[in-house]
Amino acid sequence: MHEHNSFSSPDRAAFAVHCAPINILSTDMRTLPSFVFCLILFGCLATAKPIFGQAESVKIAVFAPIYTDSAFTGSEYKLGLNNLPKQMLAGLDFYNGVMMAADSLKAEGRDVDILFYDLKGSESIYTIIRKPEFDKVNMIIAAFNNKQDVKPLAEIAQHRNIPIISETYPNDGGITNNPYFVMINPSLKIHVEELYKYVQRNYSTTNIVYVKKKGQLEDAIQYYYANMAKTTPGIPLKMKVVELTDSFTENTLLKHLDTTLKNTIICGSIQENFGIRVVKALSANQKYESVVMGMPTWDGLKELESDDCDGVTTVFTTPYNFSRSSPLGFRLYKLYKGKFFAKPGDMFYKGYESLYHFGNLLIQNPTNIMSHLSDKSFKLFNDFDIHPLIKADKTTQYLENKKLYFIKKNGGENK
Repeated sequence: MHEHNSFSSPDRAAFAVHCAPINILSTDMRTLPSFVFCLILFGCLATAKPIFGQAESVKIAVFAPIYTDSAFTGSEYKLGLNNLPKQMLAGLDFYNGVMMAADSLKAEGRDVDILFYDLKGSESIYTIIRKPEFDKVNMIIAAFNNKQDVKPLAEIAQHRNIPIISETYPNDGGITNNPYFVMINPSLKIHVEELYKYVQRNYSTTNIVYVKKKGQLEDAIQYYYANMAKTTPGIPLKMKVVELTDSFTENTLLKHLDTTLKNTIICGSIQENFGIRVVKALSANQKYESVVMGMPTWDGLKELESDDCDGVTTVFTTPYNFSRSSPLGFRLYKLYKGKFFAKPGDMFYKGYESLYHFGNLLIQNPTNIMSHLSDKSFKLFNDFDIHPLIKADKTTQYLENKKLYFIKKNGGENK
């Protein structure tokens, strides 16, 4: 819920005119509240027509969850003057990043058509991919938030022999035997393997406690750690495995810690509430020197910045490391804040980087893009090291980025 200055009731159809040319906003609109900016974009999402480019340019289809239909009934905005649902924010930020990257590409004279679709709109993915406008799409970029959306887009990409770049969780979405499905955020197995090696390098002599809860996915994560202990070329970690309930008390965790040694707690669940409960228990008992190895779902987790999580060092892996202080990061930050009167989140940077980086690679390598997905020519923030996952029968399961960054924080502050 956000409070904004009052404005006239929005009209969905009228907003479409503001999307051509590609400039995110015309000059006379820059003084409007940020909420109005978000609404202006809905017309573009409804039309899903090329944002710019010529008939012979490369064509990229971008998908993100915007939930347009939860805000409009037909052309009438239905949520009141001061309401913007939280579920819309991530998708809108991704969209704004894509739009700003499209501005950059246009300014550089790049010839590309962008089709943007709302994953949570009224039209199904199967309807969208059968549209004439979807013909001759050369690449798909997607910010998924639902496993059910992954398969149809992955299948059409494979059918047409074009890459689909998946920027977010869920990772593989159950995809198999698809050499065109590219996961920028790699599988949990890759995250676990890299975190295991990180603990080996930095915390092997500490009291290592592996905490988990009951669950099928938790069992799989534990299996990945156990397999690393069997296959590592180094000395395997000595870990004490402790199974906790969702409502565990502090003492059930603390009795496994050591006041004379540093304690390394490895969280073996992606359930955010479980991980936060672990950190809070340690924050309330700081006589135990502790560091917590978290999961990739901890990236951007605001609860870890609260006072009752203070004083605990956390480490987690992420494929994204957006520096707001770099020249590009700061410039994008200023542009975003100047246009939307708000601070950009990581989804904005993901949207910008995905279109600019992979769009340029596609333009440069239109006939063999699959062989150039790891090229550094158009690096912005992150290195991508994309490799196929080869199965026992020598076929490719999918492609995934194996470059991860380790984020170390204390009370929400980077260390």
